Amino acid sequence: MEKIVFITRYFPLWVISLSLLSLYNPTIFIWFSGDMITYGLAGIMLAMGLTLKISDFKQILKTPLWVLIGLILQYTLMPFLGWYLAKTFDLPTFFAVGLILVSCCPGGTASNVIVYLANTNLALSISMTTLSTLSAIIFTPFLTSLYSGTYLEVDSFGLFISTFKVVLIPIVTGIILNFFLPKLTNKIIPFAPPMAVVLICLIVASIIGQGKEIIINSGLSLIIALIILHFSGFLFGFIFSYLLTKNKIISKTISIEVGMQNSGLGAVLAKENFINPSTAIPSAISSLIHSIFGSIFVVLFKEK
Repeated sequence: MEKIVFITRYFPLWVISLSLLSLYNPTIFIWFSGDMITYGLAGIMLAMGLTLKISDFKQILKTPLWVLIGLILQYTLMPFLGWYLAKTFDLPTFFAVGLILVSCCPGGTASNVIVYLANTNLALSISMTTLSTLSAIIFTPFLTSLYSGTYLEVDSFGLFISTFKVVLIPIVTGIILNFFLPKLTNKIIPFAPPMAVVLICLIVASIIGQGKEIIINSGLSLIIALIILHFSGFLFGFIFSYLLTKNKIISKTISIEVGMQNSGLGAVLAKENFINPSTAIPSAISSLIHSIFGSIFVVLFKEK
């Protein structure tokens, strides 16, 4: 059991290490590609669903304002920043669309890990991740299409189907299994978070390995844009939520949730809906960057 906790606790370290290793030797990870990436994300979402109970959703009813603040920031602040940074840095079309796509994604399971390690409000984080993920079925395709319209025509329906397939179905399946087969899921649940960590690492390392040359040759502007995107998400997520709640713990939780996108989802949607494989690169780098920020904020935000 200690080994399982070890895998989850040091999630940012694994993402960073494997991403750098993939840049050094891509062949170690690029075998994990194609449909395997889609199934990998579905596995992550299933793992998340298995850890959820109906009672977790009561947090939304108890503190609707807190969850609503996070949801609004997730789908207003981040997409606008993604579009603005793509324009400001004059990114190539495939990077610009990829940046906008990942900025329109919901909060990821990685945020729950960081909130847990920072000892802030885990129930709120889970509620926000759940609601933003379910909302992604509508918001992510719509906002990506809206903000990417200046670059190319986006198949909104295709994005919707992809999001429905890799988000809603696995999560609902996990919740149903948890409800009807609690004894079985109780045995599986301890393995769900580390499985999610392993799959996220494989997805990110694979995409970074496949795009090694593009990242090295033309990725500096993209990396700077992503650093600003995630830092701004953390910063403004905290500022706006603190102005509205006057609660530091809640504001830290919302900040983490807003600053950390579901980059795995962004990568899968990019792979499934855009011809140029480089569109998935911003999502892969995004996972690396927000994991580094997340590890830093664990130290800065940690509650006693």
